[in-house]
Amino acid sequence: MTNTHMKHIQLFICMALLFTCVQLHAQTESAEPEPVLAFGGYVEPYYAYDFNEPNTDGNRPPFFYSYNRHNEVNINLGMLKANYAASKLRANVALATGTYMNANYAAEPGVLKNILDMNAGIKVSDNREIWVDAGVFGSHIGFESAIGKDCRNLTRGILAENSPYYEAGAKITYNTPNGKWLLSGLVLNGWQRIQRVPGNSLPSFGTQVQYKPSSKVLLNSSTFFGTDKPDNARQMRYFHNLYGIFQVNDQWELTAAFDIGFEEKSPDNSDLNTWYSPIVVARYAATPKTAIAARAEFYRDENGVIIATGTPNGFGVVGLSLNVDYAVLPNALWRVEGRFLNSSDDPIFIRDEKLVNNNFFMTTSIAVSF
Repeated sequence: MTNTHMKHIQLFICMALLFTCVQLHAQTESAEPEPVLAFGGYVEPYYAYDFNEPNTDGNRPPFFYSYNRHNEVNINLGMLKANYAASKLRANVALATGTYMNANYAAEPGVLKNILDMNAGIKVSDNREIWVDAGVFGSHIGFESAIGKDCRNLTRGILAENSPYYEAGAKITYNTPNGKWLLSGLVLNGWQRIQRVPGNSLPSFGTQVQYKPSSKVLLNSSTFFGTDKPDNARQMRYFHNLYGIFQVNDQWELTAAFDIGFEEKSPDNSDLNTWYSPIVVARYAATPKTAIAARAEFYRDENGVIIATGTPNGFGVVGLSLNVDYAVLPNALWRVEGRFLNSSDDPIFIRDEKLVNNNFFMTTSIAVSF
């Protein structure tokens, strides 16, 4: 075999190896999922009638932030969103308006009042589901959110209305390979704050542990510890949220939760004021399009840490509600709910310019997602 033949064979082998390397690289690249950019929206018009008839300004009791306008058709939440997802990068932007945003974001300045979600995350491990996210995102506390269609009841529980719906800061989240555990640690700007309280230099912190032993059971434990006051009036707050969601069978679902919080009585007194709230929700899927949900709840805040009444015994309310849902279309849900609240210790509701113990109201809404 001549040297020329040897050179031709060597060149052929080199070209074959190069082609193989290119093919392997292309296969590796193609194994990475293509980035996805998705757009969507949500709108939920509603009508609520409060039989105590708060006609002065049309606002229902101040501890309600959702569906809080009396005797008028309005929008609880209207949202436009964009989601970007790649193998190691994700981002969410959701801008919103409505009476929920007006009431719940009242303390936020300027355009921050319209940010429902705005965050970005990076996957920091090649072989583990570990993500670091920063920005504004939905709260790690509770089983209810601002998106009505995702909640079992039409209106939110007092427990949800008076704990964070949203938060701003950074978090690290780990999901186990078997999908049973979620572990998260958070550094936050405060108790439901995008912009930190003026004069407060101390960040707040949170944790979340979620366990799914099976497809029919979800257990969640979330905490918050920090302060929502300026440094010169600092009172430390400690809060724990515990809930479980149990899919009993194809028709019945049961949700049970318990919140408890503590806050220092004053900057100079480390003794603690306490508030707590148990809640139970049972949901029955009567047909593929129709569901019924009943809720029983109690919220106790004797010292007015979260809900101030100015009455001798503070806030202590028992609530019962019943709602019926009908899926008009796969992306359109019509809901009707009746809800009764009773404050047995002190009259805290207003009817005919007088304080009374009871409050009954009806709400209906149409939740449309696209």
